[in-house]
Amino acid sequence: MSRPETLDLFVSCPGGVEALLEAELRAIVPKVHTEALRGGVALNKAPPEAVLAINLESRLAQRVLVELIEGGYRHEDDLYAMALKIDWTRWITPRETIKIDTTAHRSPLKSLNFATLRIKDAICDQLREEFGERPSVDTHDPDFPVVLHLGEERAALYVDTSGQPLFKRGWRLDKGDAPLKETLAAAMLAAAGWRGTPETGGALHDPCCGSGTIPIEAAQIACGIAPGINRRFAFERQLPFAPLQNRWSEMKREAQARVHPPAVPIFASDVAFRMVDFSRRNAERAGVAEYIQFNGGDALERPAPALPENMPGTLMMNPPYGERIEVRGKAAAFRDASGSEQRDADDEFFPRLASHWKRGYTTNEAGWTAWMLSPDMKLPNKMRLKESRRFPMWNGPIECRLFRFDLVKGSAREKRTEQA
Repeated sequence: MSRPETLDLFVSCPGGVEALLEAELRAIVPKVHTEALRGGVALNKAPPEAVLAINLESRLAQRVLVELIEGGYRHEDDLYAMALKIDWTRWITPRETIKIDTTAHRSPLKSLNFATLRIKDAICDQLREEFGERPSVDTHDPDFPVVLHLGEERAALYVDTSGQPLFKRGWRLDKGDAPLKETLAAAMLAAAGWRGTPETGGALHDPCCGSGTIPIEAAQIACGIAPGINRRFAFERQLPFAPLQNRWSEMKREAQARVHPPAVPIFASDVAFRMVDFSRRNAERAGVAEYIQFNGGDALERPAPALPENMPGTLMMNPPYGERIEVRGKAAAFRDASGSEQRDADDEFFPRLASHWKRGYTTNEAGWTAWMLSPDMKLPNKMRLKESRRFPMWNGPIECRLFRFDLVKGSAREKRTEQA
């Protein structure tokens, strides 16, 4: 079949990341118009090659969706009629499997399951009429995932070209408690302006690395490794992209040729040696283990890594929060969604961490900058530090802030007095 000349896309992302994603997409597909919206970025009249490039290169996107149709609705029959307007034979045959996911915001419909069923009926009825048979449903790994979004008055149908969400890079098999998604780790690094060079953040250290998401994502950035290079995508099984198979192979070869050793050192440590082992194994699968220095140790005691002369350093961490977990060591923190159980641990842990930073991370001539993701809006007060910036971000359903602390000896007030 002939491929479409252009496509309208919606690239989804975690809340708070929209502006960062738009900047990233402008670099990946510079000639396509973009518009940041709630929960993602819309791209108008993008060439089909853009689907391939974004899936391969985007570190911040969750999914790359092709918008098929949008319009008003009042009940489920309107959705069935809307779906029948699409020529599904241009996308799939009865041999492919399908799955429909439905999201809603203030939809008047009483049953989202019934709305989902009506879209499936429309696809199957059309293909049965055309081919005499219908596709099967696969809820695990479908060839043709479809997304129905229901608003208060209007609905939209999309084809998901990613398949598995893009945070699944293919290397994280060993997981700890409450692992950070790769896309959020990449967003933290993007918000910090860290690009893996001496001029853009310098060295990186995660003293609470968990399963290694932040340092591994950082190492792949520093090495120029495309985030989607080692995984498969749904578009590889969808008819409109079949004519682009040669171009897809070429894009992957070009991405592989760009890989290079990092220009900055990357450090990762954790109080739990089990997590350090997890991190190392994940890094091996990601192809960056030789570029990350892993250590065990307490975040409250581990000294600052030695850096090359005049190189700045970036501390990037996602301390424990959410459900309560048990960890070993003096830096043990407690996770509690209400905050009631973690208050005592926080009151001790975070001030001690700030004091340790002031003692150990202010001797480097080029300086260290610390970034911390937390749902606690009063975290700077607990640390007795003044943040220089804060970025709103969502870690799944948890509203957070990414705080920046510029590390100086003594208090910020003392520093201003000395400068005066």
